[in-house]
Amino acid sequence: MTCFTAEHAEHAEKSSFFFFLSGFSDLSGEKKDKSKGRKVNVIEHIKAKARENPQRIVFPECDERVLRAVEQVQKEGIGFPVLLGKSGDLQMEAGRIGVDLSGIEVVAPGTSDRLDAYVAMYCETRGTREKLALRLLKKPLYFGGMMAAAGDVQGVVAGAVSLTATVVKAAQLTVGLEEGVSAPSSFFIMVVPGSSLGEGGVFLYADGGVNPNPTVEELADIAIASARNARQLLGWSPRVAMLSFSTKGSANHPDTRKVAEAVQIAQSKAPDIAIDGEFQADSAIVPEVAAKKVKEPSEVAGKANVLIFPDLDAANIAYKLTQYLAGAEAYGPLLQGFAKPVNDLSRGASVKDIVGVAAISVVEAQ
Repeated sequence: MTCFTAEHAEHAEKSSFFFFLSGFSDLSGEKKDKSKGRKVNVIEHIKAKARENPQRIVFPECDERVLRAVEQVQKEGIGFPVLLGKSGDLQMEAGRIGVDLSGIEVVAPGTSDRLDAYVAMYCETRGTREKLALRLLKKPLYFGGMMAAAGDVQGVVAGAVSLTATVVKAAQLTVGLEEGVSAPSSFFIMVVPGSSLGEGGVFLYADGGVNPNPTVEELADIAIASARNARQLLGWSPRVAMLSFSTKGSANHPDTRKVAEAVQIAQSKAPDIAIDGEFQADSAIVPEVAAKKVKEPSEVAGKANVLIFPDLDAANIAYKLTQYLAGAEAYGPLLQGFAKPVNDLSRGASVKDIVGVAAISVVEAQ
């Protein structure tokens, strides 16, 4: 069982949400939007993709930032937001802050005509008593999760006032995990200025926010989920390196053997994805080093754009060192591994942050 603590929520508080890339379609940091001659915010690219096929996204928390964000989500055509709460209370608060909620659906969990159906569904999947399920599903986080599980919405965005651990727990109990996935995880998008490594200086790091010490199976699932997100969100052909302090058996230790075993599992579960390892970090991203250390053919060695770290210590330390020593922008953590899109916000999230995560959730649901 993966352990989640309130400490994990701190990771989101430290990272910058928005970054600017020169690239557009491939996010390589090398191209410009020639039609306008300016740099393009990757979030604008994701928002444009979201507008192509908007989805229903539920927001279980309704503080001022969320209300302002859902107004923007609707007006920009990014998605169809659903708020949870009492309509009268939300309309009063919206009027106080000058937000127009016209056309935005509001559902009160405690009086919803879908509550009984959700309770029955929860009891069937979790094997719990009806009274307990009813009490639980009157809570917005759990009700929102059941909306996603039932297909009434296509994604959940929460965390503006809740701890990451609370959001993850509610999602595990309601939305559940994607088939074949052993544990939820998270990833960061890292943008390293002036670098040509990875995808033109852009990398995806996982898991820097959720799993303290993933099992072999969990590590393999993190690699596969991260690769799929790199492909879906960023348009990459993912090249996934599973990292260790050993390169292809150069060191023999239980920790290195664990990563090597995870590589084999990931390759067997997702043969369509370029996954390799175990690699030291330099062997994974520097072509000249890979040429010396990696003697067998590899699609990944020296050119990885997705880096999978062996545990939370390594990933969290790496993303913060990259952020502060290399001046990189850190985007995340974003959750992955659930049966439906569930995304967690920093409790310090701005309105822009919430709109951006909503757009990501829409794209993930498409």
